[in-house]
Amino acid sequence: MREGWQRIGHSRTSRWRMVTGAKELSGPRIPDSLSTAYATWTWTVESGYPPYSVIFRLTSPAGEFRFLKVTEHGFTPTAEEEVRRLRWAKSYITVPEVLETDRDAWCTWFVTSAMKGRSAIDPSFRDNIPGLLSLFAGGLREFHQMPVAECPFQFRISDALRAAKERLARGRINAEKEFHEEHARLTPEKAIEQLLRTRPATEDLVVCHGDYCFPNVFFEHGRIAGYVDLGELGVADRWWDLAVASWSITWNLGVGHEEEFLAAYGVDPDPERIPFYRLLYDVVS
Repeated sequence: MREGWQRIGHSRTSRWRMVTGAKELSGPRIPDSLSTAYATWTWTVESGYPPYSVIFRLTSPAGEFRFLKVTEHGFTPTAEEEVRRLRWAKSYITVPEVLETDRDAWCTWFVTSAMKGRSAIDPSFRDNIPGLLSLFAGGLREFHQMPVAECPFQFRISDALRAAKERLARGRINAEKEFHEEHARLTPEKAIEQLLRTRPATEDLVVCHGDYCFPNVFFEHGRIAGYVDLGELGVADRWWDLAVASWSITWNLGVGHEEEFLAAYGVDPDPERIPFYRLLYDVVS
């Protein structure tokens, strides 16, 4: 029996977890081929964005872990888009291996290997917050070292604003559900007006993660172990990641740590770009 969704460590696709870990949920239809192939495995809902997308942890009788992501057609980023990004990024950084992927009339999906290590939301990292902030900043610096010229995926401001307008036209911006407290006063229309009005004049382009938050970064033995949830990877202003990453620190650790993280990365706070990219995150992610 499904008992509902519980708020967990912040990232756009990691906001909700099913309390029971049951297989049934209000979300994308699970293809029969997957249900058959993994009939003997234990299915646990790891995270999701109901009713459009869900991630399952699959556990074999022998104890092997895999992860299955299913996205309903019309939801962005699609599973296919994330697979393309994972396969491109693996030449430069550590990401889960895509084991299989397919689509049917209702959804797209893929299965990956499990990441080594523990994500930044693991409670054990709270014993050394300065060390955690240093690791988190170092992981982002490493991500941003990927070659911009070789990246086929774009998410510059013009791309992001175009996506925001498309989401608005399709009625896919749910301000009540998706906007954080800082933006609760805004309607979707007012949010896009504010973005157009406050758009930065320049961009410091790097390959961005797109959702660089605590649940999406893994560490092992005091070093970066890898990254997950790459569906929004693309060339963008580095402040797209910095604004959201520093926000994630406050969500997960409380106030007072953002400047320390930015200093560990090697930048000073940007009072114009930070609010712009945080609002953009609420509108397009």
